[in-house]
Amino acid sequence: MLKRIKEIEIDYKFVLIVFVSFAVFASVQAYLKPWSLNASNGRYYTHYNNYIIFKQSFFHLLAGKDLYRHYLLEQWDLYKYSPVFSLLFGIFALLPNLVGLLFWNLVNASVLFLGMRYLPQLPGKTKAIMLLAIALELLTSLQNEQSNALTGGLIILGFALLERKHYWWAAGCIVFSVYIKLFGLVAMALYLFYPHKWKIGLYTTAWVLLLFILPLVVVQPGQFWFLYQNWYNLLVNDHSISDGFSVMGWFRTWFDFRPDKLHVLLIGALLFCLPLLRVDRYPDYYFRLQGLASVLIWVVIFNHRAESATFIIAMSGVVIWYFSQERKPENLVLFMLAFIFTQLAPTDIFPRFIRKEYFQPYVVKAVPCILLWIKLIYDMLLAKYTPRYPQPLPEVSAISTFKNPAVGNH
Repeated sequence: MLKRIKEIEIDYKFVLIVFVSFAVFASVQAYLKPWSLNASNGRYYTHYNNYIIFKQSFFHLLAGKDLYRHYLLEQWDLYKYSPVFSLLFGIFALLPNLVGLLFWNLVNASVLFLGMRYLPQLPGKTKAIMLLAIALELLTSLQNEQSNALTGGLIILGFALLERKHYWWAAGCIVFSVYIKLFGLVAMALYLFYPHKWKIGLYTTAWVLLLFILPLVVVQPGQFWFLYQNWYNLLVNDHSISDGFSVMGWFRTWFDFRPDKLHVLLIGALLFCLPLLRVDRYPDYYFRLQGLASVLIWVVIFNHRAESATFIIAMSGVVIWYFSQERKPENLVLFMLAFIFTQLAPTDIFPRFIRKEYFQPYVVKAVPCILLWIKLIYDMLLAKYTPRYPQPLPEVSAISTFKNPAVGNH
């Protein structure tokens, strides 16, 4: 099957058309759907409610309101992102709903496309296939108007910029991902792979402070601190609400095992950090690439709030892991499990009763990514991986990344 796919003429232009088409389709589909009744409060809401939440947060910010309380007359559910995100979302909020929604989805798709496209050391056709392999997962995220593709794309782009020694912009991408979704903090572990850590740390601090104070452009200092305090309180109180499509959810539904979430998170963090002890492997580009894949999968499977739409981040890690390594039967099995049960599980390929009675209650979507991540950590720790493209491509040598800041893009 994969051999036949590779025989098809796939290039970036084709993939970009697919991504843009999915963004347009998801936006128009959500906009045209009739409003639905929420049984819990008897009110009607749009099918692009997440976009409305983001949009209204901008106007709430300008009006000096609390971003982190319910506004059930306008939207269903709470706004859970940073004050910075609500300010920057004004770019879309000022547009008519359909136009703003369309541009929002296009930005998500485009940043993910750009991040993958900019990865060094992999052939262009391989990266195009990687993008195409996660296209359906992207569609799921876009249909939920979520920021997950943007978050994953920023982390990948940050890595690609680190490889080219563009440390200022790399730090900007990673810090911005944190202000969208806090788990972007994990991506800062990638800094360990590179020289000039003091410079990267300095740039990161500058971006953190710059974005942190940005809301002061439109709010008073008192309101500024009030918003950040409420955001912090929301995140802390949110921790015990759900298990999500995560390791915790897997333990509970498959094994009736309910460990403390903090303990699971700490064990997951320890496992994540073990390969980082292999300092001798840091000069190996493919070790660093596996580290990126580990970050992208970890932030989802250890996220107690992970939803179906979040897995565009994890699947990005899956394709980076699989397509950068030599073909092995066990890797192919894990990849196909992820492709079928992670990416296709929420689609109509499977009958509705199977999705409702088995896939959702038993967090089937998360399981292949969990198993794959365990193997990834094992391979990194013992250096069991074999690069699929061991010879450096023109102008994209992993060694030149450390010696020459002008590393080309292939």
